[in-house]
Amino acid sequence: MNITGKKVELRAIEEEDLPLLHQWSNDPEINYMLGGWHFPSSMQDQEKWFKSLSLNSNNQKFAIHVKDLGLIGMANLVDINWKDRNAFHGMLLGSEDTRGKGYGVDTVMSINRYAFEELGLMRMNTTIIANNEPSIGVYTKKCGWVIEGLKKKQYFRKNQWIDEAIVGITRDDYFDLIKENNYWNEE
Repeated sequence: MNITGKKVELRAIEEEDLPLLHQWSNDPEINYMLGGWHFPSSMQDQEKWFKSLSLNSNNQKFAIHVKDLGLIGMANLVDINWKDRNAFHGMLLGSEDTRGKGYGVDTVMSINRYAFEELGLMRMNTTIIANNEPSIGVYTKKCGWVIEGLKKKQYFRKNQWIDEAIVGITRDDYFDLIKENNYWNEE
């Protein structure tokens, strides 16, 4: 089952996606804006990662696909906790020319809808490197997420320490947002 938004389709990652995913995983400008630690990776590492993906996992990864553009990024819903009904979400848009066109907003809103309306989750969490203002804006100004805290000096990038924003959304916040904005019924 693919997850369909207004502009994007979230689908399974396919083997033919690996060259582009490999390129993005080795792009320093992309990695400066992401949390975690990134070493250069080989195509062999990319193929091992791909083979480890499983439908039976509590860690799901999706290709962000746009009809006329093809693969533009990747999204995930990971650390799914069925008992407490929460999960962690992340997203990467691969090329700068796809940013600022609503694909990120549609991806987050599609994940929100899937998590809350299909999976019955109660909340989702993410973390964003605090100097990534475009991502913080997408989540908090357009998609109903709230900054719930900061971890001081969490990341070291380009010889400086940067905070990490802890961001979350609850099921109630999501339903209030779509009701207030009539999100899924807009033309």
